[in-house]
Amino acid sequence: MHVMTTAPSAVEPTRSGLLRDLRSPWHAVSNLTPNWFALVMGTGIIANAAVGLPVHVPGLRAVAAAVWALAAVLLAVLTIGTVAHWVRYPGFARRHHRDPVIGNFYGAMAMAFLTVGIGAILVGRDWIGVSAALVLGVGLWVIGSALGLFFALLIPVLMLRGGHYRADAAFAGWLMPVVSPMVTAAGGAALMPYTAEGVVRSSLLWFSYGCFAFTLLASLVVLPSVVVRLVRGPAWAAPVVPTAWIVLGPLGQSITAANGLGSTAHLAVGADLATALQRFGTDYGWTVTVAVLMWTGVALLLTARTALGTAEGLPFAPTWWSFTFPVGTCVTGFSAMSAATGAAGYAVLAVAYFIGLVVGWVAAARGTVSRALVSGALLRHPDLAE
Repeated sequence: MHVMTTAPSAVEPTRSGLLRDLRSPWHAVSNLTPNWFALVMGTGIIANAAVGLPVHVPGLRAVAAAVWALAAVLLAVLTIGTVAHWVRYPGFARRHHRDPVIGNFYGAMAMAFLTVGIGAILVGRDWIGVSAALVLGVGLWVIGSALGLFFALLIPVLMLRGGHYRADAAFAGWLMPVVSPMVTAAGGAALMPYTAEGVVRSSLLWFSYGCFAFTLLASLVVLPSVVVRLVRGPAWAAPVVPTAWIVLGPLGQSITAANGLGSTAHLAVGADLATALQRFGTDYGWTVTVAVLMWTGVALLLTARTALGTAEGLPFAPTWWSFTFPVGTCVTGFSAMSAATGAAGYAVLAVAYFIGLVVGWVAAARGTVSRALVSGALLRHPDLAE
């Protein structure tokens, strides 16, 4: 249990300005659960997606670099804040990994590091230089990969032991712990041209394919439970509905990784095998595109039905960040398919999903600023007195 060092009456609530509903500045780190790292994921993916679009827009790369910088700042702030959360509120912090909802979002922490690391290599280099970008990118990729694999193994075990994997409790957030290795795979493709030739480069290629296979298999295990829950019920509560978009994450990211690795495989293996891997990437992409489009329809229907067809509508919750990163992975996947196949349809899809990504980011960011920075309501742990 948390013991406050300052009596509640000693500090009056702020009535105006930022964090006006917090009685103590320390309350700002009391509720920093792992899902907050989705802000970094959702912001960073805009930069990564923008630089890969199959259309040229003047000034877009400069904007992407600025967005990457914002994501990097958010990552630093949340990392420091998380350390402060563990130091100041260890009782709250120790609950996260066993919570049937929050525990799944430790994957967001890993993917936040990976997203900013990949972005450093793709676009951050415009601001900090290639050498610094590689040092930062590799460092964050290693940290994110290590965290991702650790949580991908730990969290499902804890959820199983806690009896949280029940049919009536299934939601798309169950995918979060196992998706990050797929982001590692996509990052491996981005790093491939900068690694030493020989054993190091070939090891990176096959490690990345191993991460690809891990997430693909794990997702195939989880997804049926989510679909069955949607079909049979009980219906998700309104704040949980946005998590339906998370399903697009492993789909879009796998297209990105398969094509990225296929296009760089020639740097590490022989011509025949490289050609086969590249062909696998495009064939895989054609197939999974169907699933992406179908699930986009499902997610749109669920979101619209909840927003327009229920009394409470779609109230803002941190789950709104599910509108961002998963959609962004579809942008990077479709952009990769456009580059690999030359199909105009993929260019159209990439631009359409990018517009959706930006709209989703604006909606999520607006709600977060209003509820977190202005009022402070989302930052205060519910167990603390108002």
